[in-house]
Amino acid sequence: MASVLSSVTNAAHSAAVSLLSSAQVQPGASLPTKVSVKEQAADEELTFESLTGKNVFVFVPGAFTGTCTRQVPGYAEAYGQFKEKGVENVYIVAVNDVFVMQAWKDSFGTGALPIKFIADDKGALAGALGLLFDASPRLGSPRSKRAVLITEGTTVSQIFVENVPSELTVTAADKVLTFV
Repeated sequence: MASVLSSVTNAAHSAAVSLLSSAQVQPGASLPTKVSVKEQAADEELTFESLTGKNVFVFVPGAFTGTCTRQVPGYAEAYGQFKEKGVENVYIVAVNDVFVMQAWKDSFGTGALPIKFIADDKGALAGALGLLFDASPRLGSPRSKRAVLITEGTTVSQIFVENVPSELTVTAADKVLTFV
């Protein structure tokens, strides 16, 4: 019975990724501004309808995972440099709930305070951007690819996606900073 349930669960996760993911977003495309995520509380939804200026969205597979936890400090340390280049906000986005995202932000101490940690708890934002992948074998469910979007208002101007989710090459803060 357990193996049947496991097979059904695996099939459901793969189907969910297929249903939730569209073609991967490209420069010139608009953010899905009506898709809601959470930042501060489970009962407060946030959309990016009124997003203005230059922003950096850092999509990661999961809070508290090794590579993701190594990636965030680079953005916190370079935050001033991003601001000098006209970036209004840096968003760290993961397919986790708001409570996990807040705990993860708190784990970085005061250095991560200016960065916004966003809970894409249903994977709707990552899915609408074509950034979901089936991470069931390691993380138990579909998750966001490791990617960075630079936007001008709600328009995607640059996108960087890691070929291997556990690697940190094109999405490291120092690499992205050169393109802002």
